[in-house]
Amino acid sequence: MNDLLTVHGLCKNFLLHRQHDAKLLTGCSDVSFSLKPGEFMGIAGPSGAGKSTIIKCIYRTYLPSEGEIFYRTKDGREVDLAAAPERDIISLRRSEMSYVSQFLKVIPRVPAVDILAEQLVARGWRPDGARERAREYLQMMNIDPSLWDTSPVTFSGGEQQRVNLARALITQPRLLLLDEPTASLDAETKKIVVQALLYLKKQGSTMIGVFHDSDVMRRLVDRVFTMTGGRCRSITRMQEVV
Repeated sequence: MNDLLTVHGLCKNFLLHRQHDAKLLTGCSDVSFSLKPGEFMGIAGPSGAGKSTIIKCIYRTYLPSEGEIFYRTKDGREVDLAAAPERDIISLRRSEMSYVSQFLKVIPRVPAVDILAEQLVARGWRPDGARERAREYLQMMNIDPSLWDTSPVTFSGGEQQRVNLARALITQPRLLLLDEPTASLDAETKKIVVQALLYLKKQGSTMIGVFHDSDVMRRLVDRVFTMTGGRCRSITRMQEVV
């Protein structure tokens, strides 16, 4: 089976400008791994180890300083996400890739159901069908029906994160990138999020997740990529992690 994602020699440096000089900071260095379709890899390590930097380089929020990130598209093309034109990255984000952080960013006053539905309308769905599917995902994420027609900026933190995740899951992306999706969530909300991600995994999506919660990671991932100081310390199967 061909790899869906291959990262080779990834490096991201940041230039910190100070009053009289500049300092070069390394976010990650010489990162390499590959993922088969349907695999879920967790990235672990202490704060500042470079975990989120890897995720943001793959999604191209950050432009990598060095290295290659080969992604195999649905039609079989191999695209280097580290070097592809912005228009190609935007197209892949709309059709095949999704990103979830621990913070929900939405346009104020837009109802939750429409925030989800617009993801499908952009992919050619009829508005009525898109809103119906959006309601199904809000229900799956245990969002109270009384809130569906309300802007999520008024929701609790846990409710916002569930909307955030539902917005990514509703398109069933081929590649889903998760940056601390369960941070600061209570136990019941974490359980809902884990079930939603397991559902997406069964649908065949490939996922990479940054986690601090080892229990959540144990329930979800196939492999753990452990980082220290911006570099890979180990790559292990989840069954081997104590």
